[in-house]
Amino acid sequence: MRKFWLLFAQATTIGLAAMFIIHTLKPGLLPTAARSGVVTLYENTPDSGSKIPAAGFSAAAKKVMPAVVNIFTSSVVNVPANPFMDDPRFRFFFGDQFEDFAPQKTSSLGSGVIVSHDGYILTNHHVVEAADQIEVALSDGRKAKGHIVGSDPESDLAVIKIDLPGTLPAITFGSAEQSQVGDIVLAIGNPFGVGQTVTMGIVSALKRNHLGLNTFENFIQTDAAINPGNSGGALVDINGNLIGINSAIYSPSGGSLGIGFAIPVSTAKKIMEQIIQSGSVTRGWIGVAVQELTPELAESFRLGDVQGVLISEVMRGGPADQAGIRAGDILTAVDNRQLTDSSSMLESIASLPPGKVAVLRLLRNQQEVVLQVKVGKRPKPRLQE
Repeated sequence: MRKFWLLFAQATTIGLAAMFIIHTLKPGLLPTAARSGVVTLYENTPDSGSKIPAAGFSAAAKKVMPAVVNIFTSSVVNVPANPFMDDPRFRFFFGDQFEDFAPQKTSSLGSGVIVSHDGYILTNHHVVEAADQIEVALSDGRKAKGHIVGSDPESDLAVIKIDLPGTLPAITFGSAEQSQVGDIVLAIGNPFGVGQTVTMGIVSALKRNHLGLNTFENFIQTDAAINPGNSGGALVDINGNLIGINSAIYSPSGGSLGIGFAIPVSTAKKIMEQIIQSGSVTRGWIGVAVQELTPELAESFRLGDVQGVLISEVMRGGPADQAGIRAGDILTAVDNRQLTDSSSMLESIASLPPGKVAVLRLLRNQQEVVLQVKVGKRPKPRLQE
């Protein structure tokens, strides 16, 4: 009997040890009842026969990249030949007798977008401003000399032209008006001159203005990485359609901090068409200076919740002066288009063709006044004169 119990104990010990080893190394060999409460997970494997397509935007990038170019510019500037001329103490003692200037060649880089098969390229004004020579490099390695067709510093847009044999790849225009905050976008350009680069982000905000970047502002804000050299490049949707021209970033350090701004394609297209047709941009003008109608100003004028802009100055002899508009008037509407701030007023007037008679609604001494103004032509900015 003793031998029987010893054999039973040994068999039981060996069986328990075997079950422990199987449970640890091969739990799938145990009966289902022994694994109650365990959730079974099914994972896809490369040889399972059902492949999940990889998420990406390579199709959009391949569609756009041939139409995005690198722009290299060079110019000659005069710099003081004597390095001490920048020292105010040196100038105090010696005056301008040693003042002399030596020509120095400078270069810069940017990006551009081919908008037509015959070589018109849309870019930023600041990319080609004061350039003596422009060289355009295509994604396929071809290079060509570029010349400026026209430029508009107030919107920071310019059009250049290259001549190459064959049909050039042109970008497809999208609709910035259909863009919404949160939409995925791609930014394509040549940051820091490293070569064509694609970055991804989302539309962070729309209709950004009052940034002090341009006279006319209506930016798309994005967190897609935009760095020096990206200016003039393409901001596209996930289908590879152009929705903006990358223009500026907010960055004290000069690098991308996730706050970039692009000019909407609707604005860029209007400017581009005018430049190609006439070489310049023509805008309406009535000769007034305005300021925002703050709640404090509205209260002082006893206007309640009236929206509009305060006319702070009227240019003597200008269209507004001739129409009887006075400083202190509150401009509320232009041709039945309600004004909300100075940006909407500037855009409304600028969109009118010179010579058109526009109907302006104003408040003067809390009374509505309706005047007709013959729109003039907006003068060129001083930096062009």
